[in-house]
Amino acid sequence: MDSSLDCDSGVSRRNFIKLGVAAAGTGVVASHIAVSHAQTTTSNGGYNTTPWMDPLPVNRPLAPLAALTPAPAGDCDEANGECGRLHHQRWEEFQPKKFYEINVVQAEHQFHAQGPKSVIWGYNGTLPGSTIVARYGEPVCVRFQNNLPANAVGYGSPEISTHLHNLHCGSESDGFTGDYFSPTKAGPSLTAPGRWRDHLYPNMYAGGDPREALGTLWFHDHRMDFTSGNVYRGLAGFYLLFDHIDSGNETDPSPTALRLPSGVGDFDIPLMVQDRQFDAGGNLKLDQFNNDGILGNKICVNGKIQPFFDVRRRKYRFRILNASPSRQYEFYIMYKGRAQNFTYIANDGNLLPAPLTMQKIRIAPAERADIIIDFKAFGNIGADDEVFLVNRLEQVDGRKPTGKLLTPGDEILKFNVKAGAVDDPSRVPATLRELPPIDTKKAVRRRNFEFDRSGGSWTVNGKLFDVTKPLFTVKKGTAEIWTLESKGSWLHPVHIHLEEGRILSRDGKSPPAHERGRKDVYPIIDGEEVEVFIQFRDFTGKYMMHCHNIAHEDHAMMVRFDVVD
Repeated sequence: MDSSLDCDSGVSRRNFIKLGVAAAGTGVVASHIAVSHAQTTTSNGGYNTTPWMDPLPVNRPLAPLAALTPAPAGDCDEANGECGRLHHQRWEEFQPKKFYEINVVQAEHQFHAQGPKSVIWGYNGTLPGSTIVARYGEPVCVRFQNNLPANAVGYGSPEISTHLHNLHCGSESDGFTGDYFSPTKAGPSLTAPGRWRDHLYPNMYAGGDPREALGTLWFHDHRMDFTSGNVYRGLAGFYLLFDHIDSGNETDPSPTALRLPSGVGDFDIPLMVQDRQFDAGGNLKLDQFNNDGILGNKICVNGKIQPFFDVRRRKYRFRILNASPSRQYEFYIMYKGRAQNFTYIANDGNLLPAPLTMQKIRIAPAERADIIIDFKAFGNIGADDEVFLVNRLEQVDGRKPTGKLLTPGDEILKFNVKAGAVDDPSRVPATLRELPPIDTKKAVRRRNFEFDRSGGSWTVNGKLFDVTKPLFTVKKGTAEIWTLESKGSWLHPVHIHLEEGRILSRDGKSPPAHERGRKDVYPIIDGEEVEVFIQFRDFTGKYMMHCHNIAHEDHAMMVRFDVVD
């Protein structure tokens, strides 16, 4: 079977490109986002918006259900409408203790108070989708119901395959790109279509080691060939994991608890940053046949253009996710025109061994950065004040940033700092989470992967993605060293499913301090070589490595690898 084919229609999107068929929607215009200030109206592509009109949407944790009907099982339940998945690995060991249902539906969303409502696809109908808060030692079953309209028009495709980025779990729950389903269609790695699918999230430490704990995860659609359209329509949400160290309780009396700013929706705030393209009337648009990279003319935070967020004079934890299709950011916390210090505690959602004091964050698509901002440091405690999250990195096309820093930059979120002192029991201790040691002598093999372009499509080691068979296999219980290399002058944020890795070197040099923890996204640019130590534990099956510029992954810059016993 030709892996470039849409297995439903037998027609390749990449063949459509060669034939010059127009996308369903207006082409994206690559443009710099105009500088915006608190009292001005910003216009891009003729779409005028006034800043700071909308409050920042902040999700509370989704409430678990007492049970699911029909009850989840290790085997798939085709008789009751589940799609044809494989058996859940280690089902008896990880019996679910919490149950969630997420309905993937078409809904309306307003990106700005002055703009029209747009049709989106949302997890439970919202953008961002519902936030799930989970704990290590409490396995979770999430039932994803596909209730998208079968006759949907425009970009995207109404089949889903949900990837929880980057949970350590069985391949049958990983959201493999070929595992897409709807009531009438099934991807090439499923045995039957269905209305729903159960994902078992064991919430276990990789290798049983608490030093391997994850924290800030996110789930998004991964439908083969249509990831860009489906995510752009709104299919993205947060999944946050806690344990006895990062306990989610800032008054936790346990001596192991960090007592970081806590309370998801109160002082622990996920921020999903996405740029989007709007026409002059404020209508969302996307050219899904653009295989270079997709830039928007407006930056949204949690689904709103330039929202505001009221904060108290105390510490907050912000989990910043770059969920943009192709844009890289460099964020600053600005007060009265000057960059301020903040505390950087986690990269790609993984706590560092110790906090870092920083003034900027460079973050590529799919990367995460957890930071602490102490708002009592700004201004007079007896008066209100304003602090801004600002992007200063210029990017004018889908290729990569220009490298130029803009002054003053693009204000994308305003913090309204309220007057008055408040109690703050949270803290940022000098030690966060210990890193597991690296023994490179345990690596049984070295592999090299070149991310390049050939014939208008994106390749890895000169090959297009083949959904039907692995490019290579790795043995469970072993470690390897992978070298990721960018060919040409493009940014490729490379994501490896299943396992966190450790960067050994960037072009032969030690990585910067914030990249010395565990990672799952490895940005490479301009011929860079990044050497990664990675272990394969606990699960077998089909997994992926791909560029997280989603225009690139949709146009074949993916690799299937299988973990085998």
